[in-house]
Amino acid sequence: MNAPSQPQAATSAQCTRTVLMIRPTTFYSNPETSASNAFQHATDADRGVTLAAVRGEFDAAVAALKTGGVEVIVVNADSNADTPDAIFPNNWFSTHSDGRIVLYPMATPSRRRERRQDLFELLIDHHGMYSTSMLDLTNLEDRGLIVEGTGSLVLDRDAHLAYAALSPRTHMQAVVIACQELGYEPVMFEAHDSNRQAIYHTNVVMSVGPTLAVLGSRFVKPGADIRRVFDALERTNKARLDISAEQVANFAGNILFVDSAAGPSVVLSQRAWKSLTKPQRRILEQHALPILCGVETIEHIGGGGIRCMLAEIFLPSGPRL
Repeated sequence: MNAPSQPQAATSAQCTRTVLMIRPTTFYSNPETSASNAFQHATDADRGVTLAAVRGEFDAAVAALKTGGVEVIVVNADSNADTPDAIFPNNWFSTHSDGRIVLYPMATPSRRRERRQDLFELLIDHHGMYSTSMLDLTNLEDRGLIVEGTGSLVLDRDAHLAYAALSPRTHMQAVVIACQELGYEPVMFEAHDSNRQAIYHTNVVMSVGPTLAVLGSRFVKPGADIRRVFDALERTNKARLDISAEQVANFAGNILFVDSAAGPSVVLSQRAWKSLTKPQRRILEQHALPILCGVETIEHIGGGGIRCMLAEIFLPSGPRL
């Protein structure tokens, strides 16, 4: 792979160099989430064998990220909790450069069990960061309102826009409330697969970087919805890379733009990279240096890709407040 020597633009406030990853203590296709996640596949393989394979992919992904110049904080999943999706921490919390930590309402009990205060204590006490406040939106669960973090909300942090594909895990009212609290403008739309099933998380069909947006536009409802998305991308000066339905199925939309020691970078799976055409790869490389991770077992069984495995850490460094 011949990456460009100079990506098109310097990394902006859109990207972080630090991510948190949760090493799993259990992993299997979660029956609580399978109904809304068409990317998820159950398997008859022994759970111990599956977990070993997943841990191997996880450790290799951590190594690839570190080699690519990304700072990775690894935390083990809670061994006392049955949390098969703990490897996907970006759904239950997000962090922000003003010091805020946000907790999000989750659709299923098993995913609610993933929330852990000790993660934030680790960031503050052991990694020299600080938090100014915590925005707890989990009480929305009592009202049946769900918005699952940066799975549901693809954030343009520079422009303060939040793209949201409405689904059983991304409710319109919850998106509005979250955006009001965060100070973001919601860009909501409907997105469905060929079977008319709602795309469960926005970050499966869309990723926004400092200068480029990757979008499975064929999934977005025609008319006002797609125009709303295109208009938002145009007014924020984002180039657009459209990907096909097959490429979305191979997690080419489930990617994350990051900062790194090497410059603006983008993390995507080997499966996603292989699905892209050579012209698409060249466009991506004009904006960011690819960091490839092999996570095929995680993608197939868990229904989430490498982006879902990365919780972006934007907390500022300094004394605890």
